[in-house]
Amino acid sequence: MISSLENQYQPDYVSPPGDTLLETLEALGMSQAGLTERTGKSLKTINEIIKGKAPITPETALQLERVLGVPARFWNARERQYQEFRAQAEEREQLSAHLGWLDELPLKEIIKFGWLPACEDAVEQLREALRFFGVATPERWKELWLNPQAAFRSSPAFQAEPGAVAAWLRRGELEAQRLDCAPFDVGRFRAALVRIRALTVEPPEVFQPEVVRLCAEAGVAVVFVPELPRIRASGAVRWLTPTKALLQVCLRYKSDDQLWFTFFHEAGHILLHGKREAFIDDENGDEGQKEQEASRFATDQLIPPPQWRRFAARAHYSREAIVAFAEEVGVAPGIVAGRLQHEALMSPSHCNGLKRRLQWASPTSAAIVSKAVDAADEPC
Repeated sequence: MISSLENQYQPDYVSPPGDTLLETLEALGMSQAGLTERTGKSLKTINEIIKGKAPITPETALQLERVLGVPARFWNARERQYQEFRAQAEEREQLSAHLGWLDELPLKEIIKFGWLPACEDAVEQLREALRFFGVATPERWKELWLNPQAAFRSSPAFQAEPGAVAAWLRRGELEAQRLDCAPFDVGRFRAALVRIRALTVEPPEVFQPEVVRLCAEAGVAVVFVPELPRIRASGAVRWLTPTKALLQVCLRYKSDDQLWFTFFHEAGHILLHGKREAFIDDENGDEGQKEQEASRFATDQLIPPPQWRRFAARAHYSREAIVAFAEEVGVAPGIVAGRLQHEALMSPSHCNGLKRRLQWASPTSAAIVSKAVDAADEPC
């Protein structure tokens, strides 16, 4: 009898455990009154359990095991899963009223990147989105991300596409949580930046894992997260704990000079600004004082000011001169070309062939690879 009942049970069975109790009584030829006499429960309680109006408590489950020979674990599991089913059904009804929240997210792209599974059922898709963000309801999501006091709320990059930027930031957070980092050490991080600067001449398959490793040893989780369409963010920084910082970058501009400037800009925020602050950086936006400080840090870290002043005083910047200077200071030539363009010392159309073009290895990969370009089309 016990084996038969356990094998017939299905987790998605929607009837109350009382139905199974009634079937068991009928199979044993026992009445509800008889069960009352044997358990000491009132007839009203037994009747309410059978009708699904009262639950089978752990105490009652033990009594049913002794009287009916059906293990208490069966009744407890039957009751628990039935209550879970009821809760899910009630939640489904509540969530159905919030399906419009999905329109605030770049759902198609998030699924394409493999951050979320695709669901045919809209409510289940909403549940998956909530699991991704680690919140219980769309209201909690809005409180976490759209509240005026939210960490990133004041950023113009966030305000432009809050749903997309929130998804990008959340993906970075999830990736960072998987990275084991030593407690943050400012000395180690500064030393790591010196070594990382030398990596700018290396291809992505060399520099990307090394950057992650060196920073993790200093207490900084570095994550490379593909950019979502329409987001204006190129990098972000925040502290996950007092001893673990998160530095997040993407390939918004798809060239090595921009990637390295963004990386060192975010590193500047970590070293120069408070642990309670969070930054989303958009190079197209107006820079406040702290953004200017981070930009100056990145500029000076990549190319020391004395060497730059000497080189910038030239009247002409040939390809050969740029490459020679880059070798002298120990950085990728694209970084020198990019700075010359940024400071309007050279036309934006010149020497772009010195920049390494970058792309993601695949739509679902966070690995960076070099992209082949035709340097002949880029005059210098």
